[in-house]
Amino acid sequence: MARRAQPPPPPSSSVPPELRRRLERCLLNECDIDPLILRLRFLRRWGSRQAARSLEQELLPLF
Repeated sequence: MARRAQPPPPPSSSVPPELRRRLERCLLNECDIDPLILRLRFLRRWGSRQAARSLEQELLPLF
């Protein structure tokens, strides 16, 4: 028997609209770090430790 998808919960009235808009703007600006992590792994695998270290230093402000 297939399960039906549940409808999304109603919006919470406890979250002020301005805070919700601010969060939505932040999410639009979010960068996808997955390709960068994959690049680091590739660089390490191929012995490019200095290039990997440089990329790690650029990522530090994101965390």
